[in-house]
Amino acid sequence: MNKLIVGNLVHRPLRSVITALAVAIEIVMILSIAAIMYGILNGSRTQNTGIGWDMMARPGAASSIMSTGSASAPVAIKTALAALPHVRVVSPVNVKLTIGADVQNIFGIDFASYDALRPFVFDSGGPFKQPFDLIIDDLEAASKHLKVGDPVKVLDHTFYICGIVEPGKGARKFIPLDTMDQLDGNPGKAAEFFLRTDDAASDDAKKQIETDVRNEILATDGLQNWNVQTIDEFLAGLTPAKIPAFNIGLRVVIGIAIIIGFMAIFQSMYTAVMERTREIGILKSMGAGRFDIVSVVLRETGLLALVGVILGVAATYFLKYFLHRVQPTMAFSVTPTWVALGVSIALLGSLLGALYPALKAARKDPIDALSYE
Repeated sequence: MNKLIVGNLVHRPLRSVITALAVAIEIVMILSIAAIMYGILNGSRTQNTGIGWDMMARPGAASSIMSTGSASAPVAIKTALAALPHVRVVSPVNVKLTIGADVQNIFGIDFASYDALRPFVFDSGGPFKQPFDLIIDDLEAASKHLKVGDPVKVLDHTFYICGIVEPGKGARKFIPLDTMDQLDGNPGKAAEFFLRTDDAASDDAKKQIETDVRNEILATDGLQNWNVQTIDEFLAGLTPAKIPAFNIGLRVVIGIAIIIGFMAIFQSMYTAVMERTREIGILKSMGAGRFDIVSVVLRETGLLALVGVILGVAATYFLKYFLHRVQPTMAFSVTPTWVALGVSIALLGSLLGALYPALKAARKDPIDALSYE
């Protein structure tokens, strides 16, 4: 039977290759879309935890996604926030979303206070010295082949790179807060304030400090309606469960991938069964039962699916390597969990696609099969 299965696949090499490639494409679709979407989400979480803030305060009610509109809070509020008990560092920040060759957040920062949250680690260059200085991370520098001193267009103005830092500080590009405010026509304003609070000996003590700081901020004149979040609350919003479109998009792509794999296997095995009608009749006349016929078809399908899975997983890791080389800033997170899930979906879909052709073959009458032309 094993020789028969291999012989059947070798007898129609083109069809076998196309079927295996269809399963491989299914795997690549599932793993790549999951890798991109989870990569972006996890990358955002990593970037924010690297800033070094414990709490964030900003005007009005807001979601966990950072404000990217016009800054509306006076930078002078920094003094009032810094005077509160348990607050060690306050850093005003403005954020601008840019859409061009790629989509990026540009941070306008007060360097001294932002660096005090968690220090920048410079690979080359140093802090701002001029209003139109620019700090970028090393992934941005590698992807654009940039170095200290190079001009870069930011917010429709030319900035010059003064420093290249290690990634994970909230954004890939930083400019002076005063410069961003001037370009925005909104001097002396910030969109949000990052706070670093006192250290604590335990999680419960830290939560109590954060609760006290929140209450103190909301009790301050003019800040009663502000939105105050801890880092844990912010990160809780950056999960698939909190982003409805995330799960919808992922399910749609996975559903399309499953249909592609199912239809490819179904068409291939149905055609194979019709072409081998006489062969099935011979097998049944020699004593093969329905289970034996179903087993042959499903084992043949399993072999094709296994080859497709190996090709698909290998192609996904090659795609990850290729994207990292071409676009270092692109987040592409291939995890063992999703590899296992993608492989399981592809194998199960393939076997389901072959089930009807297998049952149809098993039900064939031996005499009718032998007389089939």
